[in-house]
Amino acid sequence: MMESPLLNVADTLDVNQLIQSESSLIGAVNSAPDFFNEMRFLDGSIRPTYQDVVRWIESQSNENVLALNQAATENFYRKGITFTVYTDACNTERVIPFDIIPRIIALKEWHIMEAGCAQRIRALNAFLHDIYHQQDIIRAGIIPAAQIFANPCFQPSMLNVDLPGQIYAHISGIDLVRHGDGMYYVLEDNLRTPSGVSYMLEGRSISQQLMPSLFAKNNILGVEEYPALLKKTLIESTTVENPLIVVLTPGRFNSAYYEHAFLAREMGVPLVSGQDMFVDGAEVFLNTVAGRQKVDVIYRRLDDPFLDSLAFRPDSMLGVAGLMSAYRASNVILANAPGTGVADDKSIYPFVPDMIDFYLGEKPILHNVPTWQCRKPDDLKYVLAHLPELVVKEAQGSGGYGMLIGPQASKAELEEFRLKLIAEPDAYIAQPTLALSVCPTLVDEKTAPRHIDLRPFILSSPTQVRTVAGGLTRVALTEGSLVVNSSQGGGIKDTWVVDLEKNDEPIVESRTESVTNADVTKDTAESSLDPVVAITATTIIPSGSTKIGANV
Repeated sequence: MMESPLLNVADTLDVNQLIQSESSLIGAVNSAPDFFNEMRFLDGSIRPTYQDVVRWIESQSNENVLALNQAATENFYRKGITFTVYTDACNTERVIPFDIIPRIIALKEWHIMEAGCAQRIRALNAFLHDIYHQQDIIRAGIIPAAQIFANPCFQPSMLNVDLPGQIYAHISGIDLVRHGDGMYYVLEDNLRTPSGVSYMLEGRSISQQLMPSLFAKNNILGVEEYPALLKKTLIESTTVENPLIVVLTPGRFNSAYYEHAFLAREMGVPLVSGQDMFVDGAEVFLNTVAGRQKVDVIYRRLDDPFLDSLAFRPDSMLGVAGLMSAYRASNVILANAPGTGVADDKSIYPFVPDMIDFYLGEKPILHNVPTWQCRKPDDLKYVLAHLPELVVKEAQGSGGYGMLIGPQASKAELEEFRLKLIAEPDAYIAQPTLALSVCPTLVDEKTAPRHIDLRPFILSSPTQVRTVAGGLTRVALTEGSLVVNSSQGGGIKDTWVVDLEKNDEPIVESRTESVTNADVTKDTAESSLDPVVAITATTIIPSGSTKIGANV
């Protein structure tokens, strides 16, 4: 299936006239006025970044656009790009839904996001080095010692282990959301084994195949270099010349196995299991048909507890016995480092703006979402009093599991969570329900606004921090839902960073919204936002709207 030839007349017409047609797949009405619309201004007109895409859609028949979208899904199926739904009794594997209408970001806007992500990762790496060495941030009274040392992701075996360039998180994914005020906020840091980059790369490949004319016409920044940049990052992380790099996978039954195999293939390095390697004399070796070969860098897609049966879980059959002894002897690089998870714990998240100030002496470029830490009596009191309005998450949770979406919860669910919070407050944090931005998405043979987030991928080596343009846009396909995880029914979009020769579109769109809890939030939420930003960031879903949920 290929696109139809573009109608030349489409380039000469005002795009806002094209969408007035009754047959228009896009339509002239802004059907989500309560949320920041990535494609439209408040009056319904098309933003400059999206005008070429809208012209392209209007130049195709509706049937052809829908057929192209179906072809994308079939392409994913043929390639085996799947995910596992762990809520199903049988852990069902499904093809991840791909929507061909891209999410588009202007280059000048991307530069701000890119700088903010790089700043954040530099601070988080500095934090990890500090807590495993001098622990200055604890001595300064910025973060309570208990929140670090009692964290299950803190690894005492990493104390005083010196890493090249003090890099712990070589590969990171920062989840960003655009709120109703038009500003971007960091919702979550992913530093352990962030996934999704293969979806980004395959989505771009499919978009280029199905919509070649749009790529020929628009200056869209590439993402194809990610595997090469990842390999370069890993090479820069060791002093060994011509290092042997391997990708360590838990095996083909892991939900992200496709990505493990994809990245190993694209980098041209071996994909290995723990049984393929062994430790001898505090060095790691790979068994090959040509004999054993010393391993210098391991890009591990295996959680800490399973890495080494001698250091962590004794029943693990997935890792390499003795791996940590080789690692502590500086004979192998692990990306990411063990113990990195303490920095992306949701109870540590509120302190990242303080880390940026403490370690870098800078103000945050990207702001946090205000967060209540239920371990604090005042915060717990506020959360219990406003439970129907808030999103409550497990500090160690991920993937949208183990959370409460207050506005959608039943009385029984609210009461159940109330008891959990009272019994174990340290295990939970709470945040306001944000009005995530929307992007037009093909649903049931028409376009409809659906909520999205963005996960840029950041690569850190001792010499450089790199961010591939764009990242993975995840979309909540269910109407009203803000949960974008594939495991919870979400899909993905290609993310275009477009270099427009002239772009007068404002980054922040002014809008009027009612903030009912601003005064309370300003006093109680754990955040380093200045008061004005904090008030804006805590805006609840506008009154009367049914589109309520939570991103994870």
